Amino acid sequence: MGCFQICCAESKTPNPKPLDASHNGWSSIARCKEVGGRSFSENMEADPILFRDLTYVFLAAVLGGLLAWRLKLPLILGFVVGGVVISPFTPGPQLSDLHTFEVFAEVGVVLLMFSIGVEFSIPDLMRVKWVALGGGSLGILMSITLALIASRLAGWSTTQGIVVGATISVASTMVMARLLADRGALGTTYGRVMIGITLVEDLAVVFMTVVLPVFNGPAEGRLQKIAWTLGKAVLLLVPLAFLAITVVPRLLRRARRTKDPEIFLLVAIAICLASAALAQTLGFSVALGAFLAGVSISGSEDLHDAHTTLLPLRDAFVAMFFVSLGTLVVPTVIVHNLPLLGVMLILIVFGKFGIWFAVMRIFRYSKWTAIAVAAGLTQIGELSFILVEVARKSGMVGEEIFTATLAASLISIFLNVFIVRGVLKWVEPKLPVAERASAASLKESPA
Repeated sequence: MGCFQICCAESKTPNPKPLDASHNGWSSIARCKEVGGRSFSENMEADPILFRDLTYVFLAAVLGGLLAWRLKLPLILGFVVGGVVISPFTPGPQLSDLHTFEVFAEVGVVLLMFSIGVEFSIPDLMRVKWVALGGGSLGILMSITLALIASRLAGWSTTQGIVVGATISVASTMVMARLLADRGALGTTYGRVMIGITLVEDLAVVFMTVVLPVFNGPAEGRLQKIAWTLGKAVLLLVPLAFLAITVVPRLLRRARRTKDPEIFLLVAIAICLASAALAQTLGFSVALGAFLAGVSISGSEDLHDAHTTLLPLRDAFVAMFFVSLGTLVVPTVIVHNLPLLGVMLILIVFGKFGIWFAVMRIFRYSKWTAIAVAAGLTQIGELSFILVEVARKSGMVGEEIFTATLAASLISIFLNVFIVRGVLKWVEPKLPVAERASAASLKESPA
């Protein structure tokens, strides 16, 4: 401010002299530079530490991703492991400023949720609507209940039990879709049911990010607060959703008429960030706003170019998101909390398998289809990271739950790859013909 005031004072002097080479506006700027103590070139100079850290992040993503690809594992495993390698809590190259990359990672969450919103197929959901809507909701509630029982036995607080239950209740859509696509099983009965359930879980995450912080307050009147929060969410979501459905497609179509890919990309990015910012202003998570923006164009095939255009940018920021998560893993915390990690893995692998098998049988699917679906849902991933991050920022859980969730996710995804491959190889020949017909038709389809 001192420099600005001096410059203003000089500009207001009476009878100013004409500008010339020896006495002009630049001389005032030069004096301002001396007063400020730093030159403009120094102010504009890029921070070498930031660029070094950025290099570390993308090198970790590339090397970790290549390792995972080589081992035929989901790439997010490699990204998180790469983040652990460059973490300040492990030997070797280390990041200096984690906060900067947490901000970048937040952009990754926005783009990821926008992408999930675009891919949120209501027709696909309606094909298995009863088991997806009813069974998906039942499975989530059963997972939270099971975690609360485990929390009592393990001596955790009720809040910790709720957070753990919420994080284990949702499976990774990306991991599951990739595994099903690799086997050409997206069109099978169990494949459609899995995708339908995960779509409901995606939607549930949006509401859980709103409700979870309520549990950080006093227990008295908590149910009323939850009801009020959900009611307020619905009241605010209706106009927000209406705005997204009416405005977003119109803006994208106008941008598309320019036939300039750069303008179209910039408009798509602006819509993502503006939707996220508006949702945050109204008291919701950025994930909700981005998700709604994506859903608003999910039924418009002509606007799916926005999703395709954003994919490279999304993948870059999502990779940064998972690497930044890896940098937050503290190995010593995991070592000191191995019982917690063990309980979480038991809940994810064995608990969720039993829950989803029971849900499928309740909805009268064959036991073989029930086994296939239950096997596919025995993992947690990117949405669980978002939930536990919300809980951590709200002060609901400490570093031990946060770190254990990241570790449990890595291990469960790693195990799930082999569980799904083994179970589907065993189950597919035993499936009823009616439940395999969709797979056969999918192979015969020219698409």
